[in-house]
Amino acid sequence: MGWFWADQSPATRPVPPPVAPHPLPRTDANPPPACPMHNKLPPSSSPPPPAPSQLTQPTNSASACPYKPSESSSSSPSTVDRLSKFNFMPENLSNTAAENQTVALALSREPSTIPRADGTLWQYPSPQQMYNALLRKGYTDTPAAHVTSMVSVHNFLNEGAWAEILEWERRFSSGLVEGWRRCQRGEDGSVAGAMIEADATAAGWDGAEPPRLVRFMGRPGDLTPKAQVQQWLAWAWPSQYKGELPFDRHDWFVRRVVPGAKGSGSGEEEGKEVRYVIDYYEGPPEPTGEPVFYLDVRPAVDGPTAACERLLRWGGDVWWRASGGVVREAKEREKLYKQRFAEQRS
Repeated sequence: MGWFWADQSPATRPVPPPVAPHPLPRTDANPPPACPMHNKLPPSSSPPPPAPSQLTQPTNSASACPYKPSESSSSSPSTVDRLSKFNFMPENLSNTAAENQTVALALSREPSTIPRADGTLWQYPSPQQMYNALLRKGYTDTPAAHVTSMVSVHNFLNEGAWAEILEWERRFSSGLVEGWRRCQRGEDGSVAGAMIEADATAAGWDGAEPPRLVRFMGRPGDLTPKAQVQQWLAWAWPSQYKGELPFDRHDWFVRRVVPGAKGSGSGEEEGKEVRYVIDYYEGPPEPTGEPVFYLDVRPAVDGPTAACERLLRWGGDVWWRASGGVVREAKEREKLYKQRFAEQRS
């Protein structure tokens, strides 16, 4: 999903053509006598070679060693250097029509609601950029006419993933004690669906700076530990567990606000970086044919704090449902309604 994102103002850097580090000489040619790498052993009747201190540097004559280091090979950026450090994708995503492309795709990019580390918003790729990225990844059989819909799904899933991350941050950015208080109503207390359009105060940041997405990376070939355990359970108890594999995985690195961090400063001292793992699952389509996706978003267990957060949220939901919390709330609402109705009649 998000592995298609690019920077807002990518720097255009020319990529020099590859240069062979060691040009091969002709096989029918004899090595020049001055090249120490190709000289054959002298016959026994030849005088001994000079001492190392007497060796002279080869000149720039025709008899010198044919290998000359290329100046461009040392200064040309490697593949890793040409990738953005924020999303591990090429910084200069092409926004021009591909060769043999028959369908015109939009070139405009849509801003997301996800803030970057510098306060600006991440931008989604244009349909043309996504199509070029698919071709670069080897998906040459992708119809260009379907790319616009793919961009819409891509943007929708990333907005949903960010809303889930905001819910985790709303619960635990103020510490584990406050997090447990906000987990006591289980998932019925989640406000993830209202996170996208809510301001900082309504979202539960209490005037503090909301979290920001610092960087992310796609890891579709690496199963998360949770997905791997589910595979083992499906193998052991196929009637109880499904062996569905996620079709994608992301790691998002979020700068978390800390209690008491007020204002809009962006210094690293105001928060800490938290890694979130996201598993993307595809469910059965709707009767109307619309696709259905499920996201499993949670903080990575990089330390005891993240493990406690996951345990508290899971335990709070289990306790809420097992103790009849939904029924209790329904009875309390009914009681309150009767009281108000009685007050209006009196």
